[in-house]
Amino acid sequence: MAITYDDVPIRPANLAGPAPEFPWPDGKRAAMMLSFDIDAETAVTSKDPSHFEKLVSMSYGGYEARVGLPKVLELLHELNLKATFFTTGWVADAYPAMVESLLKDGHEIGHHGYHHLLPDPGSPHIESELSKGFEALARHGVRPIGYRAPYGESCNELRTALKREGMLYSSSWRDDVRPYRQVLPDGTSGVVEIPPSSCYDDWMHGMSTRFGPRPIFPKEHVLSMWKDELDEIRAWGAMVGTVLHPLVSGRPMRLRLLRNLLQYTLECRDVWIATGEQIARHFESCEAAAELTKTQKDSAA
Repeated sequence: MAITYDDVPIRPANLAGPAPEFPWPDGKRAAMMLSFDIDAETAVTSKDPSHFEKLVSMSYGGYEARVGLPKVLELLHELNLKATFFTTGWVADAYPAMVESLLKDGHEIGHHGYHHLLPDPGSPHIESELSKGFEALARHGVRPIGYRAPYGESCNELRTALKREGMLYSSSWRDDVRPYRQVLPDGTSGVVEIPPSSCYDDWMHGMSTRFGPRPIFPKEHVLSMWKDELDEIRAWGAMVGTVLHPLVSGRPMRLRLLRNLLQYTLECRDVWIATGEQIARHFESCEAAAELTKTQKDSAA
């Protein structure tokens, strides 16, 4: 860990090479990883466990179970879409019906820590957040293969642990518009990284926490930005990854905004809307095919 500026390594923080430009399935031009983070009250208590006693503050997170998630699931059913829901272990234990509703509708459930604690380098809770999260989801018969870091942060200890635990992919880093294979500090291959798109994080555009520092942006501003991003991504042949929260996008105005975005994406007809697992499996398949082709060429040379 760097202590002074003289200790900062003179090298890229990410050792992975350029993301390969694999084609998308069925001739699609671009892809969207449709994903949500299920934080509920851990969005409040992760900063300070004593916040559990602040009942109005906690109610902002509680909206997710009472209204937000049911409304999001209704919308996805209406549009016949499947998504990935990165779920904290605390939510799985406190609100078992939420997890059961996701499973009933056929959605993917990913790992999102237990108490939604920030995985800073050297944090003493990195391993316990992983293990307790796995245990909580296992009580519902779920062994997740995808992970999204709480607060979108990561470190070498965490990503090494993800590989050790047999995870297929992570969706936390913000440095690309296509999936790629992580490279660990020892030079070995890590999990597949499916980078989420910062502009598709609904928390950034008008979160409704009690004392949120950001204004609530109107639909016209956010939808215009989301459409422009998607259109340029389609031109690039790349992908977007959403970081949506039912406690945000399950609010009335925000649900209408999300419906407009998803309907627009479907109307484009050239965007593959998929879960994290589907995108990671597709990447693995393309990666294996590319490696086989390379081996055959090397053998023929």
